[in-house]
Amino acid sequence: MAVVRGALADLLGLVVPVACAGCGRKDVPWCAACAALLTGPPVRCERAAPRLDLVDRVLLPAWALAPYTGRVRAAVGAWKDGGRADLDRALRAALARAAPHVAREAALARSPGPPLLVVPVPSTAAARRRRGRAPVEVLAHGVADGLAGAGYRAAAAPALVRGRGADLAGLGAQARVAALDGRVRVRPGVRVHDRRVLLVDDVLTTGATIAACVDVLRRHRADVVACCVLAATPPPSGRPA
Repeated sequence: MAVVRGALADLLGLVVPVACAGCGRKDVPWCAACAALLTGPPVRCERAAPRLDLVDRVLLPAWALAPYTGRVRAAVGAWKDGGRADLDRALRAALARAAPHVAREAALARSPGPPLLVVPVPSTAAARRRRGRAPVEVLAHGVADGLAGAGYRAAAAPALVRGRGADLAGLGAQARVAALDGRVRVRPGVRVHDRRVLLVDDVLTTGATIAACVDVLRRHRADVVACCVLAATPPPSGRPA
């Protein structure tokens, strides 16, 4: 059977050439060198996001697996908007490995109560139609897998929805806030009251989207404890990391 699978993979490679989504290396979808960029321990990253690092407090602690630069940036873009769903398993596994570290750093208790909700930051309906799926939900399942494997009660839950609005790509912090105003809501029929929530996203930039999610969840009396992302935009020059 393995021989047959290998032959089919070789045949598919002749028809549709495969290349690493990070560096472009031929004949491999995600090379070992690029994968290694997401294997280190996640690091705190909210200081680079002005909507999370407020003047008098941190709105929400956040952890990232890597800076959103170079090969990581290329891979995330290809995975999310370039049709590279073949990276799902690798990126889900990367978040699963990182999740227990985030839980320890965020001092999450292994509570016997209701499971921690691992909530993906929602995409707009237009983005879901364009992509044919919701990629961040894959990451949320990875985080939930990792937490469950470490003994935490956790479940991925697409508890938020996002209404129509402008694409946030390329917008500054204030423009993102305006575009998100009132557009993130708790999904009808989902109960978040008195539930612990860990947010998951692919990339942290200004933090505007995550801040909007935190706001609506806390207004519904959820306990939002942390955020985990694949990658975070490096801090601008002059802003401490």
